[in-house]
Order: sequence, then C-alpha cells, then structure tokens
Amino acid sequence: MQISNHTDQLTALVEAGVREQIFPGAAWAVGSVDHGVAGAAGRLTPEASSAAMQVDTLFDIASLTKIISVWSLTGQLVKQERLRLDSRLADLLPGTVGYALAPITIFQLLTHTAGLPLRARLRASYGEVYDDIVRGVLREPLEGIPGRAVEYTDRAALILGLVIERLLGMPLDVALAEHVLQPLGMAATGYGPVAPRHGQLVAPTEYCEQAGTHLCGVVHDFSARLLGGVCGISGLFSNVPDLQRFLRAMLAPDGKVFDAGWVRDSLTVRTGKLQPSRGLFWHPAAGTGPQDDVWCHLGFTGTAMWISPRRGRYAMLLTNKLYYTREFDRINDIRRDFMRCAFDL
Repeated sequence: MQISNHTDQLTALVEAGVREQIFPGAAWAVGSVDHGVAGAAGRLTPEASSAAMQVDTLFDIASLTKIISVWSLTGQLVKQERLRLDSRLADLLPGTVGYALAPITIFQLLTHTAGLPLRARLRASYGEVYDDIVRGVLREPLEGIPGRAVEYTDRAALILGLVIERLLGMPLDVALAEHVLQPLGMAATGYGPVAPRHGQLVAPTEYCEQAGTHLCGVVHDFSARLLGGVCGISGLFSNVPDLQRFLRAMLAPDGKVFDAGWVRDSLTVRTGKLQPSRGLFWHPAAGTGPQDDVWCHLGFTGTAMWISPRRGRYAMLLTNKLYYTREFDRINDIRRDFMRCAFDL
C-alpha cells in the first residue's frame, strides 16, 4: 500500500488516543527515503486553552536517546576500528579494572546480556556528585551471569556513553552534535534543558512534586537529571522532522553518519535463542516475526520509532502519555495498532 494511503487511518488512531485520554497530544510520521506523511493531534496539555500539538513540537524522547546518541556514535567508532564488539571494558575504561565490569564486552552491552543491575538506584547508592556516581557504576557488582539472559537496563547505555566520551575525548552532547546531528541537519535535536522559543512548542511530561508543576523542557528521567542532563540513558529532545532525517539516513546509509554494515548488523537478531530477541540496541517490534523485519525502540515518556530496511519504511509516534500516567497497557495497544497500520501488517 502507498504510504499516503495510511494517513486517514493513522490520524484516526492518534485522535482516538487523545479522545480516550491515553495522551494529551501526539505527533507522528510514516515514510520512506523519498516520501513521507506526518500529522499531529491533541494539545500540549488537556486544558482547552493549551496550544495545539504541532508536527514539529519538541518531545522528551527518553530512551530513544540510546539510539540517536549512543548507538549512532558506537557505530561510527566501530567503523573507524577504534572499537570492536568484543572489546572489553577493562581495555576501555580504566576504572573497571579489578571489578566485575572488567570483562564485559561492547556486544554484551548492546544486546543487554551483560548481567548489569536492572534498577537505577544511583543517588541511593552513590550520592549526587557526578564523579562519585561514575566511579560507583564502574565498580558495582553484576546481578546476572553475562551471556545467560536478555534483560533491558539503562546501565548499558550509561556505560557506553562513558566509553564514547573517553574514546572521542569530548562530552557526549558535543560528540553527538558534531558527528550525528549536524551532518544530518537535525537542528532541533539536543540535550536539555530546552527553553521554549518563538514558534517552538515543547510537550510537558509528568507532574513533579518537587517542581510543583509538570516537567517541560527538563528531562523526565531522574538518573539523567542527576547526571546533569547529558548521558547515554536519556536526555534528548527531538521532533518528528528531525527523527525523519535520522531514519531516512538509516534506510540509505552512505557511510557519512551510518555505515551500511552497522545498520545491517544492528537490525539482525544477535541473541540466539535467548528471549526476548535483540539486535544491537534495537529489537524486533512486539507481535512481529522475522519475516516482517520491523525493528523498534521505545521511550518511557510515550515515544516510539520503528524501521524496516526490507520494506524501505520507517514510522514514529511521539506522545506525552506520561502527562497522565505511568500505566502502559493502553499506549502499548496504540503503538501496536499504529505499527501494524504503518507497515501493512
């Protein structure tokens, strides 16, 4: 089916999500390298006086940060042969030498098979000083046996972000801007805090008791805030047009930002018979099989993006569902229906 033929059905799906108070508003897109459709529905907040959601509204994209920032930069380092998938942390981060993380490999981090702690507990374990937190993370014990299970954890992206900073000799936000955002023309994307600019809307997320208001332009993820807002876990703000640039470049990798081999290897199951299946940071979309070739990453704030090289198509759904609740059953139903429509499944 032609991509343009999806517009009415996708619009109806997203508008239903607003009407049923699954999220106050959303922006979305489906496209190929050469063509795309996009839309928006709802408002920034449920208030009738709130501004209408726009296609270029900025969202806290939460764990999509792991893809845009960490996955992209790791791929460039692998292409440059400055990093290998079998590289051990002991050879990359001196702070791990003599501790449990020392033999963990880049591959294990990217496939979530490293046996890392699953819960953040950063402040409770290591306080609020950045250097103390990093030192503690690099010295902490494992909670599982490496290679035995696939267990998603923010720790993997946090540690990979530290590896990237050390190898490139610059902060993660600077490296991202120089090596990914600027080459792709993603001018609206960056780590927060984000101040609303003239004509640029920012979608608020969860109510914060400490702030006495819904967070807006400040990263929702507490670990990211604790680390100063810039880390591999979360922290990026982006919008539909910029993420379209990113996903189109993945569909047609020219070696400048994305290497074709890196994209292919990442969008291939790398975890054998372990479940759930994982590629390199990407995973097969829920409810799909190998024949579908639809890969996904989700964000806690209510964001999601999908890509299928075989079909030559991408899709994204950006919402601020966290404005209402941390319950995920209903947003996951919308995500499933959106994905199936977008990819003709």
